Amino acid sequence: MRTVRAAVVGTGFMGAVHSRSIIAAGGDLVAVVGSSPEKGRAGAHAFGAGMGTGSVDEALGAGIDVLHVCTPNASHAGFVQAALQAGCHVVCEKPLATDTADAARLTALAADSGLVATVPFVYRYYASVREARARIQARDATPPWLLHGSYLQDWLADPGTTNWRVDAATGGDSRAFADIGVHWCDLAEFVTGQRIVRVHARFARSVPTRPGPAGEPVTVTTEDGAVVAFTTDTGALGSVVLSQASAGRKNALSFSFDGPDASYAFHQETPETLWIGGRDVNRTVVRDPSRPGSPPAPRGALPSGHPQGYHECFTDFVADTYTALRGEAVEGLPRFADGLRAARITEAVLASAASGNWADVPADDEETV
Repeated sequence: MRTVRAAVVGTGFMGAVHSRSIIAAGGDLVAVVGSSPEKGRAGAHAFGAGMGTGSVDEALGAGIDVLHVCTPNASHAGFVQAALQAGCHVVCEKPLATDTADAARLTALAADSGLVATVPFVYRYYASVREARARIQARDATPPWLLHGSYLQDWLADPGTTNWRVDAATGGDSRAFADIGVHWCDLAEFVTGQRIVRVHARFARSVPTRPGPAGEPVTVTTEDGAVVAFTTDTGALGSVVLSQASAGRKNALSFSFDGPDASYAFHQETPETLWIGGRDVNRTVVRDPSRPGSPPAPRGALPSGHPQGYHECFTDFVADTYTALRGEAVEGLPRFADGLRAARITEAVLASAASGNWADVPADDEETV
C-alpha cells in the first residue's frame, strides 16, 4: 500500500496538530507552507517535513496526494480551490469558508472532481460519542426529545488578549459559534441522527474592545459567546451555550441528549465515560474496546485504562481520510457536505442574532444563492 504524501498549509497550532496526525497515521509529511518562505522552513523544521516553502503551488507541484489547509478562515476557499483544481485531495479546517455560497461552491467542486475532501469534526472520534450514537440510533430506541449542552473556553477571558479570529475580515462574521458552536451542532446531529431546522440566537461580548496591531483599542464586532435555542426535524427542542471568555473553562464541550427511556451525557474533558440515565437506574459506561457491544474501535485502539485523547481522535480522523482516498468506504467520516451544513447553520444563527427572530436552516438539498 503506497504511503500517502501530504502537505500542510499553516504553521500555527492547527498546523502542528495536523502535521503530527499525518505522521502518526502513517503519512509522509512532504511539505509545510508558511505565510513566507522563512516561516515555511521554520514550520518544516518544527513539524518534521521534508520541505518548507511560502508557496502552495510549490507544495502542490511536489507530488502530494492531499493538502491540509490550516490557515486563517478567510483564506480557506482559495487554497481549497487551488488544490481541487490541481487534482489533489483536501482536508480543510472549519469553517470550510466564511460564507455559505463559497462553502456550497467548494462542496460541489469536490463532488464533481471525485476527490476526497474532509473537515476535521474530530470529536466524532471519541469512543464514548460513538457509543452514544449507536445506542440512540438503535432500531428499538426511542429518539431523544431534548438536546442540550455547552462548549466553553477561556482563551479570550483576558481583555488584553486578542487573535486573528477576533477580526471579522480574517475570521468571518461569526467567531464563537463558527469556531466552536459548529462542533457542538455537528455532534448533536451526528449522535442523534436529527437535523437542526430552526434556530433562535443571542450573541454577547465580554469586553467592547481588544488590542489592535499597535496596542490601540479596537472595537470587537464578533461574539465572545452565544446562547442558541433550536428545534429539529423530529420536533425535539434544544439549546447550547457557547463562550470563549469563561474563566477556568479550557475546552469544556458537553452534551446531554434526553429521551423518555434513556438520557446520554458526555463531557469532552473526561471523555473515557458516557453517562446513561434511566428511569430506575443510572449507569456510567467506561470506554473499553473489548467490552461486548462496544462500538468498533480503530486499528491499534488503546485498551481500557489508557485514556483516549484529542490527538488520538485527530489521528483516527486523518487515518480515515487516507483510507477513503485509497478508495475504501469509511463510516462517519466528516466530509465537505458536513462543512457546508455547518456554514448553513452558522448563516441562520447570524440571521437570528441580527433580527431577534427565529431563522430557518436550509435543508441539505436546497440551493444556496
